[in-house]
Amino acid sequence: MLKKMRFTKTASIAGIAAAAVAALTLSVTAVATERLAFSGGPDGGTFQYFSNGMSTRLSRALDGIDVSNMASAGSVENLRRVNSRDADFGITYSGDLFLGANGQLTNDTRNYRNVHAVSYLFGAPAHLIVLENAGITDVAQLEGKRVAVGPAGSGAAASAQRFFESLGLWDKISPQYIGYSQGASAIGDRQIDALWVFAGFPNASVIQAATSNRIRMLQVNEAAQQGTLGQDHPYYTPVTIPAGTYPGVDYDVVTIQDSALWTAGRHLSEDVVYNALKEVYSTEGLEFMYSVAGAAKAMTIESGLDGIVTPVHAGAQKFWAEHGKELTDAQK
Repeated sequence: MLKKMRFTKTASIAGIAAAAVAALTLSVTAVATERLAFSGGPDGGTFQYFSNGMSTRLSRALDGIDVSNMASAGSVENLRRVNSRDADFGITYSGDLFLGANGQLTNDTRNYRNVHAVSYLFGAPAHLIVLENAGITDVAQLEGKRVAVGPAGSGAAASAQRFFESLGLWDKISPQYIGYSQGASAIGDRQIDALWVFAGFPNASVIQAATSNRIRMLQVNEAAQQGTLGQDHPYYTPVTIPAGTYPGVDYDVVTIQDSALWTAGRHLSEDVVYNALKEVYSTEGLEFMYSVAGAAKAMTIESGLDGIVTPVHAGAQKFWAEHGKELTDAQK
């Protein structure tokens, strides 16, 4: 009887010890997993496709890292979230990053200095469209005209205001705060004289306008060079929309674009950001991103630092230097 009791007691102690080891193992595993948040954009939008894709890829490929995707209103909300550590990664327009770092966001003078660039993702070019038979061949001829600039408070409307202000035209046009699809219908109905679209190409609303009407696309970069846009907003860069992109537009259109950037909080370690870049920009990582969003075709090693005019995260600096990229003074 005594032997049996001793055996039971020993077995009980062994069981307790095994349970303790298992609990400790689970605890260590939980501690070892670094949980990060990636702030993207509205459901169904390009930002959200990118953030969801990168979150998925990084969670699968990096040991000890779990990245959750967060829906968001977009660029400025992502800037604020990453700055306050409510998110670790985000997607932010280069313009918002520049203005936020310098306390120049609309109605917001705070300085967002905790958000650093990681890489260029894709560009959002300006399309400025008029009807072919309207007789408008130059941006200056829009004085006194009705120009659809996008919904009030949108990035498109903000970019339109910056562009036209740099030419001294903002107070001389009549901005119409309507969405792209509505604008494409309105230009055909002669309710507006011009349509400003700030989005990747080919854009569905521009195709809609060009399919229903003979349109002309104005040379936005040529006009921008005559004003102060380059000095006031250095994050805008030239880009060419190739001939044939839109029906009836058989010439290259040289315009300006803002750049959607992958951003990270300054609080993230150099190793985490370096390894994240190394994975996403691997051959397999890029192939995965190309399958997630068509706009990801703009992601290459060569374009990695395009459009960035603010500091680059230390981990990203290391990665890009290893790939022969030289940072500008503004990016250091």
